[in-house]
Amino acid sequence: MRSVELGRLTLTVRSREPAREGLPPALFVHGLGGSSQNWTALMAELADTVDGEAVDLPGFGDSPPPDSGDYSVTGHTRAVIRYLDACGRAPVHLFGNSMGGAVATRIAAVRPDLVRTLTLVSPALPERLPQRTAVPTALLAVPGVARLFGRLTQDWTAERRTGEVLALCYGDPARVTPEGFAAAVEEYERRLRLPYFWDALSRSARGIVDAYTLGGQHSLWRQAERVLAPTLLVYGGRDQLVGFRMARRASAAFRESRLLALLEAGHVAMMEYPEAVGGAFRELLSDSGRLTHGVDDRNAAHTTPVSVKGD
Repeated sequence: MRSVELGRLTLTVRSREPAREGLPPALFVHGLGGSSQNWTALMAELADTVDGEAVDLPGFGDSPPPDSGDYSVTGHTRAVIRYLDACGRAPVHLFGNSMGGAVATRIAAVRPDLVRTLTLVSPALPERLPQRTAVPTALLAVPGVARLFGRLTQDWTAERRTGEVLALCYGDPARVTPEGFAAAVEEYERRLRLPYFWDALSRSARGIVDAYTLGGQHSLWRQAERVLAPTLLVYGGRDQLVGFRMARRASAAFRESRLLALLEAGHVAMMEYPEAVGGAFRELLSDSGRLTHGVDDRNAAHTTPVSVKGD
């Protein structure tokens, strides 16, 4: 783990030693309330495939809040682009989950030179009718609600807080090991002590809501249609935050996309089923290589093989 100074912005970047030298670079971007640690399992799974780094977005994980106070999707996008421009590793295989999926989509649309392939796990793309289970999270965007929630739950134990988060994000929270749960509790306690925790959470939630309302060329769906990179879409059948029904619309929006549907997964499939997500990414990589070298002569604008896996 290291801190990267980018002018008035500081980002924490976590890396994993690749299995061998010469592997293509990858960058992993977490979602709302998450951190680079959300990618630990998938980075381990892909250690023989990519040279992976995961970034803590401003105000999350070990990254301090931005001096600008900009927690919008565009603000997070600019932060990641600044890192990619400075690190000298681009173009990368770009991964994004939830809010990080919206950020990754925007990066791939506006800076295609930075992205080799795009992998989106339950990306936060606008839904006309959000699921009822996602409404409480959306309410964090209302000024004051996040801190109010913090006061109302101040008597909760760290274990209860962590359990509630895992129940919301996992298709089956029982898949979390006792060691994993203990680590999550410790991390949650640490972050709750940060003076900017609730501010970063609420402002980023507001940023997602604002991004959902943008129209024209700045619309996330319009930008999804502009993405040129081969794209893997991963959706969970038990996702309580991003509707599983959105998989169909996303498959139609991204030009060269394929879908991995994990019926038992929740919002963080890369944490629950890293082997399945890693396997689907290797297939994307293999097929993209064949297309690049002219082995595959398919001319279809959309390529959407569907893989459905259970427990």
